[in-house]
Amino acid sequence: MGQAHQGRRDSGSIAMTDSKRSGPLAGVRVLDLTSIILGPFATQMMADLGADVIKVESPVGDTIRQVGPMRNPGMGAIYLHLNRNKRSVVLDLKTEEGREACLHLVREVDVLLYNVRPQSMARMGLSYEAVSAVNPKIVYVGAYGFGNEGPYAGKPAYDDLIQGMTGVARLYERSSGHEPRYAPLTLADRTIGLQAAIACLAGVIHSRATGTGQSIEVPMFEGMAQMILGDHLGQRTFDEDAPADGMGYPRLLSEHRKPYQTQDGYVSALIYNDRHWQQFMAAIDRADLMTDSIFSTHSRRAENIGDVYRFVDEVLRTRSTAEWLALFDANDIPCAPLYAIEDLPTDPHLKATGHLIKTDHPSEGDVHTIAPLGRYSATPLGVYRHAPTLGEHTEELVDSLPMDSEKKQVVLNAARRAVGGRK
Repeated sequence: MGQAHQGRRDSGSIAMTDSKRSGPLAGVRVLDLTSIILGPFATQMMADLGADVIKVESPVGDTIRQVGPMRNPGMGAIYLHLNRNKRSVVLDLKTEEGREACLHLVREVDVLLYNVRPQSMARMGLSYEAVSAVNPKIVYVGAYGFGNEGPYAGKPAYDDLIQGMTGVARLYERSSGHEPRYAPLTLADRTIGLQAAIACLAGVIHSRATGTGQSIEVPMFEGMAQMILGDHLGQRTFDEDAPADGMGYPRLLSEHRKPYQTQDGYVSALIYNDRHWQQFMAAIDRADLMTDSIFSTHSRRAENIGDVYRFVDEVLRTRSTAEWLALFDANDIPCAPLYAIEDLPTDPHLKATGHLIKTDHPSEGDVHTIAPLGRYSATPLGVYRHAPTLGEHTEELVDSLPMDSEKKQVVLNAARRAVGGRK
């Protein structure tokens, strides 16, 4: 096969090979017991950065495999986007044989990440105590719904539920006057996935510096509440008994904070600082409004944000989208066209930077996916492996790990039996 994608910025087809990983996390090994989106998103980031991620799946496989569209069963589009650069092995962790095999793998890794409830890990004999007993340096990271010290500990949690509980849906209602809505993306899963990846790396740094691992908790509810309250704690920053209407960042909650309608479409624009406003008012021949008015300072604009947005809304309806984009660009005022999701794959900047790449998947054929993010001058990133079929790398994985032959056989037997018992 051809060379791995290592920072290439073109749209040609890329054949993948497990050539030596050059990313900054080369030499870090992660045991990935996660499924759906949150955990796989976290481990894919680490895999893209060069970590060796071992994806342990149940005999029925990661549920997200079944979410279409797909060409072949068990290889859905979202699964493909979340699981490249990983190696898959099947173990039934609910059996003693599967647990024993998993603990043999634990001895060979730096990180174990899971996203089921801690009680489930304990029932399977894979608590932190059990895992650290065989690998004291292990970084044991749980990303799940609620912190174990609160009354919600152990409750099930999904993206929609966490968005609802942290006020996301009500923010839509408050800003638009319409019914509560969830954000149309897996906002909580991906936000906490980022936090989980950071936690894993922080744990590895500590473990390698001290020789001692630790258990780390990354709860979804608290994590999303941190993000929401960072914007919207408002007056309760200073007075915990402040009235509810003292909470919320008015600019973000204004009903007029939305793409502006033009004569022939919409435009995204943010006239933000004093210089932007001076340039904008001069361009529309209203420089007089910058003297002793609601537009004259940042504080006065913030205090009257609804009227400010309303003014801009009325003005932008008087010219075409192309005219406004040209005017804003000429005056260095932040602006952008209003895209739909189908516009992203053809965006000239994303095409020029190779943000979308075409890979040659051995079972799925041509697969268009998102390239690893960023450029690393000394440790270029790569796409080394396609998203695996269920249990694809069992023999290769076991052969590559530095465990004795007896332990290797235990893992092989457990994996083969788990696959054989799959319905």
